[in-house]
Amino acid sequence: MVRFSILVCDDSTVARKQVVRCLNECIDADIQQAKNGKEALEQLHHGQFDLLCLDLTMPEVDGIEVLEQVKANKIETYVLVISADIQQKMRERVAQLGAIDFIHKPINKIQLNDVLHKFGIY
Repeated sequence: MVRFSILVCDDSTVARKQVVRCLNECIDADIQQAKNGKEALEQLHHGQFDLLCLDLTMPEVDGIEVLEQVKANKIETYVLVISADIQQKMRERVAQLGAIDFIHKPINKIQLNDVLHKFGIY
Protein backbone atom coordinates (compact mmCIF):
# COMPACT_ATOMS: atom_id res chain seq x y z
CA MET A 1 0.00 0.00 0.00
CA VAL A 2 1.37 3.40 -0.99
CA ARG A 3 1.39 5.94 1.82
CA PHE A 4 -0.11 9.36 1.39
CA SER A 5 2.64 11.91 0.65
CA ILE A 6 2.65 15.47 1.97
CA LEU A 7 4.96 18.41 1.41
CA VAL A 8 4.97 21.11 4.10
CA CYS A 9 6.33 24.45 2.89
CA ASP A 10 6.99 27.31 5.32
CA ASP A 11 10.04 29.50 5.88
CA SER A 12 9.56 29.23 9.65
CA THR A 13 11.08 26.09 11.18
CA VAL A 14 8.74 26.40 14.16
CA ALA A 15 5.67 26.63 11.91
CA ARG A 16 6.81 23.65 9.80
CA LYS A 17 7.33 21.55 12.94
CA GLN A 18 3.88 22.52 14.23
CA VAL A 19 2.21 21.56 10.94
CA VAL A 20 4.13 18.26 10.78
CA ARG A 21 3.17 17.46 14.39
CA CYS A 22 -0.52 18.15 13.66
CA LEU A 23 -0.40 16.12 10.45
CA ASN A 24 1.19 13.17 12.27
CA GLU A 25 -1.66 13.28 14.79
CA CYS A 26 -4.26 13.30 11.99
CA ILE A 27 -2.89 11.04 9.25
CA ASP A 28 -0.34 8.31 8.57
CA ALA A 29 1.72 9.84 5.78
CA ASP A 30 5.18 10.38 4.34
CA ILE A 31 5.89 14.03 5.16
CA GLN A 32 8.64 16.06 3.50
CA GLN A 33 9.55 19.68 4.20
CA ALA A 34 10.58 22.71 2.17
CA LYS A 35 11.83 25.94 3.74
CA ASN A 36 10.66 28.19 0.90
CA GLY A 37 8.65 28.23 -2.31
CA LYS A 38 11.70 27.61 -4.49
CA GLU A 39 12.49 24.38 -2.60
CA ALA A 40 8.84 23.36 -2.74
CA LEU A 41 8.68 23.78 -6.52
CA GLU A 42 11.90 21.77 -6.95
CA GLN A 43 10.46 18.95 -4.84
CA LEU A 44 7.11 19.09 -6.66
CA HIS A 45 8.87 18.78 -10.02
CA HIS A 46 10.91 15.78 -8.83
CA GLY A 47 8.26 13.88 -6.92
CA GLN A 48 4.55 13.30 -6.53
CA PHE A 49 2.84 14.72 -3.46
CA ASP A 50 -0.81 14.17 -2.64
CA LEU A 51 -0.99 17.32 -0.51
CA LEU A 52 0.99 20.55 -0.28
CA CYS A 53 0.60 22.52 2.96
CA LEU A 54 1.71 25.99 1.92
CA ASP A 55 2.54 29.23 3.70
CA LEU A 56 2.02 32.44 1.71
CA THR A 57 4.62 34.85 3.06
CA MET A 58 8.12 33.56 2.28
CA PRO A 59 11.33 34.97 0.79
CA GLU A 60 12.50 34.18 -2.76
CA VAL A 61 9.33 32.50 -4.01
CA ASP A 62 6.14 33.16 -2.05
CA GLY A 63 3.05 30.98 -1.73
CA ILE A 64 1.12 32.81 -4.45
CA GLU A 65 3.95 32.16 -6.91
CA VAL A 66 3.97 28.49 -5.91
CA LEU A 67 0.21 28.26 -6.49
CA GLU A 68 0.60 29.96 -9.89
CA GLN A 69 3.33 27.49 -10.89
CA VAL A 70 1.34 24.49 -9.65
CA LYS A 71 -1.60 25.64 -11.76
CA ALA A 72 0.48 26.61 -14.83
CA ASN A 73 2.41 23.32 -14.82
CA LYS A 74 -0.69 21.23 -14.05
CA ILE A 75 0.96 19.66 -11.01
CA GLU A 76 -1.60 17.31 -9.52
CA THR A 77 -1.71 17.89 -5.79
CA TYR A 78 -4.16 19.25 -3.27
CA VAL A 79 -2.94 22.58 -1.88
CA LEU A 80 -3.91 23.64 1.63
CA VAL A 81 -2.84 27.18 2.50
CA ILE A 82 -1.78 27.70 6.11
CA SER A 83 -1.10 31.38 6.69
CA ALA A 84 -1.37 34.29 9.09
CA ASP A 85 -2.59 36.47 6.19
CA ILE A 86 -6.35 36.38 6.74
CA GLN A 87 -7.42 39.13 4.35
CA GLN A 88 -10.53 38.19 2.37
CA LYS A 89 -8.85 39.23 -0.91
CA MET A 90 -6.02 36.79 -0.23
CA ARG A 91 -8.45 33.97 0.57
CA GLU A 92 -10.25 34.63 -2.72
CA ARG A 93 -6.95 34.74 -4.64
CA VAL A 94 -5.71 31.40 -3.31
CA ALA A 95 -9.11 29.82 -4.04
CA GLN A 96 -8.91 31.11 -7.64
CA LEU A 97 -5.49 29.51 -7.93
CA GLY A 98 -6.84 26.14 -6.84
CA ALA A 99 -6.19 25.89 -3.09
CA ILE A 100 -8.71 23.53 -1.50
CA ASP A 101 -8.91 25.48 1.75
CA PHE A 102 -7.27 28.07 3.99
CA ILE A 103 -6.28 27.55 7.63
CA HIS A 104 -5.20 30.45 9.82
CA LYS A 105 -1.94 30.17 11.75
CA PRO A 106 -1.26 28.91 14.30
CA ILE A 107 -2.62 25.63 12.98
CA ASN A 108 -5.28 23.81 14.96
CA LYS A 109 -5.34 19.99 14.88
CA ILE A 110 -9.15 19.84 14.89
CA GLN A 111 -9.47 22.28 12.01
CA LEU A 112 -6.75 20.45 10.04
CA ASN A 113 -8.44 17.10 10.64
CA ASP A 114 -11.79 18.54 9.47
CA VAL A 115 -10.22 19.81 6.21
CA LEU A 116 -8.48 16.48 5.57
CA HIS A 117 -11.72 14.57 6.02
CA LYS A 118 -13.76 17.10 4.02
CA PHE A 119 -11.55 16.38 1.00
CA GLY A 120 -11.14 12.64 1.60
CA ILE A 121 -7.52 12.95 2.70
CA TYR A 122 -6.93 10.44 5.47
